[in-house]
Amino acid sequence: MNSHGTLRCGATALLAMCFQLIVLADDPPGNAGRDIGRELDEMARIASVMVDGDLCERIMTARALDFLFRVDPRDPWAASDNFDVNHEPYIRTKKTLIRLSRLVPYPCDVNLWMPVKGKPGKIQVLIRNVNEWSQFWTWGMLTQDTPAEMDRVLKTGKRETVRVKPGMISVLAPVTNSLGDTVGLVEVVAYQPDYAAPQVHARVR
Repeated sequence: MNSHGTLRCGATALLAMCFQLIVLADDPPGNAGRDIGRELDEMARIASVMVDGDLCERIMTARALDFLFRVDPRDPWAASDNFDVNHEPYIRTKKTLIRLSRLVPYPCDVNLWMPVKGKPGKIQVLIRNVNEWSQFWTWGMLTQDTPAEMDRVLKTGKRETVRVKPGMISVLAPVTNSLGDTVGLVEVVAYQPDYAAPQVHARVR
């Protein structure tokens, strides 16, 4: 099979994976009776295929990484002030995450979490989305200790559903590179339809 045939087969497979969610997006009306957990799990499964781990590994600049843990008593905000990304992989990945979040008819975020290079046990939410919802992110923090749930996903490559914050459901799924190594993870997150979700940027903690 030539490259065009391979691409067509790949596109067909991805469309097939999305078909179930497209149907779910139309029924039932008003989100009543929806199995949100199942839908988010399906989105997370698709995200593991769609999100390119090679791109994700290239998002953060070497300079920003160098400043990330540098301690300067004269400038306690040095890490934040010098945070930067390589625009091309960042934009491509963020667009993919946004498209994934629109597979369902209710508000949903798909966030990218990446382990910090050279700092075992540390992780950062490298891309957040419009609502800034997360079971794990501490508002304003560039890095944090890797939660046990994320550590399991990174080590096993298996999805995991998390329900810690009231009304919030997150599904964690691995992100792999072209070698098949797990290099990060996505957090697909939404609120139960009967729960009053906070306003955007409401600093859910």
